[in-house]
Amino acid sequence: MEPVNSPVSRNLALKQLVADALVEIERLGYSRKSCNRYRTTWDHLIEFADRKQLGDEFSGDLVARFLEEHRVGDVEFGSGEGWRRHMVWGVKVLADFAKDGHIERAFAEVEAIHLLPAMQRTLRDYQQFCKDRLHLRPTTLERRTRELTIFLDFLDSRKGRTLEEIQSLDLSEFVSCRDHLRPKSVSRIVSDVRSFLRFLTMRGILQRNLSEDLPKIRVPRDAAIPSVWEHELVIRLLGAVDRSSAKGKRDYAILLLACRLGLRAGDIRTLKLDQLHWDDSTIEVTQSKTGIPLVLPLTTEVGEALIDYLKSGRPVTAHREVFLKVNPPFDPFTADCNLHHIISYWRRLAGVRFRSAQKRGMHSLRHTLATRLLEKGTPFTTIAEILGHTSLESTRIYAKADVEALRSVALDPEEVNHAK
Repeated sequence: MEPVNSPVSRNLALKQLVADALVEIERLGYSRKSCNRYRTTWDHLIEFADRKQLGDEFSGDLVARFLEEHRVGDVEFGSGEGWRRHMVWGVKVLADFAKDGHIERAFAEVEAIHLLPAMQRTLRDYQQFCKDRLHLRPTTLERRTRELTIFLDFLDSRKGRTLEEIQSLDLSEFVSCRDHLRPKSVSRIVSDVRSFLRFLTMRGILQRNLSEDLPKIRVPRDAAIPSVWEHELVIRLLGAVDRSSAKGKRDYAILLLACRLGLRAGDIRTLKLDQLHWDDSTIEVTQSKTGIPLVLPLTTEVGEALIDYLKSGRPVTAHREVFLKVNPPFDPFTADCNLHHIISYWRRLAGVRFRSAQKRGMHSLRHTLATRLLEKGTPFTTIAEILGHTSLESTRIYAKADVEALRSVALDPEEVNHAK
């Protein structure tokens, strides 16, 4: 997380500011755990100001010196250092509150937001419209509902607006208050709000289509460089997995599906027993992201890992999903699970450290496979088939990655048989 750089108003009494901020986060319905976390950070800030005899004035200089003492800067946080991330966010929230008297949620607890009945009814109507007319996937609709709930809460609590009273300025201010998010996330939120505004216009709730007044957030498709693991780190990760336990057998098979076949976390999570074709040595899935069928080779390495889990690690159950939770009642993973906890667990045990800040979740293993295939000289069209890309533009981004340390390829491209 980046250091705090929010402008801070002068001549603000620190202790009174903290007291007011605590009242505000409680009013917003923050959980007790979150309130205690903010209170702890702010108490440390007050104690620091007293110990250093810096007075009771909140300022940017005070924040900078406080973070410097705790050695919090533009660095990557390792395991066990989550408190540093919370400390950075805590002082940022206080700085924003000092600036304009408002607090924006880092991760909004939507369940704690109580919308006006009229807003809630309209949001439910829009959800039905998305199901019936836009045919949104459940996960997409859930994410969109979350963002629109935050938007409607902003209109009510911050602007005192009903749906009929929305103004163009409200839209720009809402987008501005989401500036702590990445441009890609802001672009997605703007798209969600734009769709909702069109719905309000279609229903006659808005007299003018305000969707055109939303700012355009341009995010180049190839703006980011894929996060790639060094070959030795992948070996270390897989070698750390305890394959004698049920959890280890399951997780090892999951990690192989990601780093050897490049399957997305969503497709691994929903993989069914019927999609494993042992006679043909193939895996056939309908990709959750694109809805397009994909057939990949069931290599010996992956096949043996799956057999080991199915025979000696998977509990006896009526569920058809291949991968289940290791604790009773042994249910499949939930729809919002991205399997990040699995790779994080074994990555920490393996002592994996990256040379620079990068993504390190399941999707990064997919990036790594694609980049290694490219280093091998595999054509873009073949890589696109392996990854199930619908456009070569999605594949060409891997040409930007620097992979001098990655030499070998895990999957033989000649084995790939993409479903037509």
